[in-house]
Amino acid sequence: MPEGPRITNPLLLIRCGLGGILMGLANLVPGISGGTMLLAAGVYRRFVDAVARITTFRWNMESVVTLAVIVAGAGGAVVLGAGVIRDLVHEHRWVMYSLFLGLTLGGVPLLWSLLKPLTPRAILGFVLGMGFMVFLTISESSGTNAGSAGGGWWLHLIAGLAAGSAMVLPGLSGSYVLLILGEYLVVLGAVEGAKVAMQGGGDWGEPLQVIIPVGIGAIVGVVGVSNGVRWLLDHARKATLGVLMGLLLGAVLGLWPFKAPRHPDIGEIIRGETVTADNVDTIRPEHWPTEMFSPSAGQWASATALVLIGFAASVGIGMIGGKDEDSQNLGNA
Repeated sequence: MPEGPRITNPLLLIRCGLGGILMGLANLVPGISGGTMLLAAGVYRRFVDAVARITTFRWNMESVVTLAVIVAGAGGAVVLGAGVIRDLVHEHRWVMYSLFLGLTLGGVPLLWSLLKPLTPRAILGFVLGMGFMVFLTISESSGTNAGSAGGGWWLHLIAGLAAGSAMVLPGLSGSYVLLILGEYLVVLGAVEGAKVAMQGGGDWGEPLQVIIPVGIGAIVGVVGVSNGVRWLLDHARKATLGVLMGLLLGAVLGLWPFKAPRHPDIGEIIRGETVTADNVDTIRPEHWPTEMFSPSAGQWASATALVLIGFAASVGIGMIGGKDEDSQNLGNA
């Protein structure tokens, strides 16, 4: 496989950093894919290539710098943006989802340029990727989420493995996978418990029982999927790019902005538990069910503007440092 371009242009490092920030912010919200944000920023192939090289002991300075910049951007975004993003999504869901929608669609031009000319394998890959996202969206809307009760060490490990794998694949949300497996609240609680312990107000034992297996699983998932995607891009490029395009466009189905949280009804099942008069007031607002609403003309106009802003920002990030270089890095095999 021909070598990708060396990171000698500082603007390419800026693109990697911005892609990492978008990835970190996306992974805070169930339904938003970190892989999609890397793809939209034009650094997806750089990321999976860097992970694959480092974990197979064929690393070079380019792969180390790429991974360090992306991971630093993602980590910083998670630490600094967790509370802000969560509150914004809960209080202004349609605003944030409109912006996320535009950011996601911003990755389409780059992928389309790599897919041309279309081949039967690319079309088949697109159909498979899109079909999977349709299935995932239907499953979400039908309320098939698992409960929030935690499991044992092995369940935490499997949850981390699934979430880490989803984190790398465009269109799939690691947080959403945790939610489906009933581990989302468990992991958030463990992280909060670790923060309290760091401040001297709690014990490390219980949080680490969750964080360690989830972390190990997530690392294995990221490494495994990154190596797999890299191999597929090298040996079945058109079909793989078709699948990525299907995942990317299919992710839009879960980003319909005009949904709002509503107060839970008695008898409703949320996170695997039946809502009763005794526990209804204990359900946190960010875990309330959502339902579609009819937007006003002003909301339609504002949402459209936000989609265009997000799209322009994503395309602009993808062009930082040279669009042709990035296309070569993702597309050549």
